[in-house]
Amino acid sequence: MVPIEISGVTLTYDTPSGKVPGVKDISVAIKPSEFVCIVGPSGCGKSTLLNMIAGFLTPAEGEIRIDGKKVDGHGLDRGMVFQDFAQLFPWRTALGNVCFGLEMKGVPKDEREKIAREQLRLVKLEKFCSSYPHHMSGGMQQRVAIARALAYNPSVLLMDEPFAALDALTRDDMQRLLADVWRETRKTVIYVTHNVSEAVYLADRVLVMSPHPGTVKIDLPVTLPRPRDPLSIEFIEHQKILLDHLGHAAGGGAQTQHA
Repeated sequence: MVPIEISGVTLTYDTPSGKVPGVKDISVAIKPSEFVCIVGPSGCGKSTLLNMIAGFLTPAEGEIRIDGKKVDGHGLDRGMVFQDFAQLFPWRTALGNVCFGLEMKGVPKDEREKIAREQLRLVKLEKFCSSYPHHMSGGMQQRVAIARALAYNPSVLLMDEPFAALDALTRDDMQRLLADVWRETRKTVIYVTHNVSEAVYLADRVLVMSPHPGTVKIDLPVTLPRPRDPLSIEFIEHQKILLDHLGHAAGGGAQTQHA
C-alpha cells in the first residue's frame, strides 16, 4: 500500500464573472491502508478533490503524489467507484465487467477470469458470474463495481458516494460488506459521503470540508474499535462531534441516520 500526499492543491473554475476557486489550498497526508472519508455540504468540492486524486482534473496550483509519484492523469494504481449504477457495461456479464481492467493490462484470459471470480467471491457474488447488470439489483451492481475496481489490484480505491442511491437496508449491508473487504484487502480508501453515520462507521479519519472556496476545515480521527456498533453510545458521540463540526462548516444540515 502507498501514501498519498496532497500539497497546497487549488482548482479554479472559469465563470462569466471571472475565475472562481472550487477548492483552495488543500494539504492532506494519507497513510498506507487508511480509510479516509470526506464529508461536507453540497458544493464544497468533495468530488472535485476526489477527481483530482483520480487524475480526471488537474490542479491549478499544488500537486498530488501517490507513493512519491506526481499524479498526472488517470492510472491503474487507482480504482474508482461512482454512485451511478450505469458505470457497468450493460453488454457484459458480472464476470466480464470485473475482467475489464485486467484486459486493459493485457492479463491472459484464464488468469483474468480466475482473478475476477475471486473478486466476485470477495463481494459475495460468486454465484452471479453470468448475470448481466439489468438482472441485478442496485446493491449487486455496486458490488460488481467494487469487484471491478479491486480486480486489477490498484493501490488506492476512490469512492464517490457509491451507496447514496440505495435504499437504507441495502446501504447498511453494503457498508458492512465494504468494511469487510477493506479489512481483507487493506487498500488505501478515500470515500466521499454526505452521510455522517456512514463516515463514522467506515473511516479511520474524516475530513470535514467547508465551501466557498472548498477547503478542509478539520481532520477528525475516528477512534472506535472495529467492527462498529451504530447503536453504541460511543458511536453516537462520534456522530455528534462530527455534526457539530459540519454545522460550523456548513451552517447546519447534515444526514445523521445510519444508512
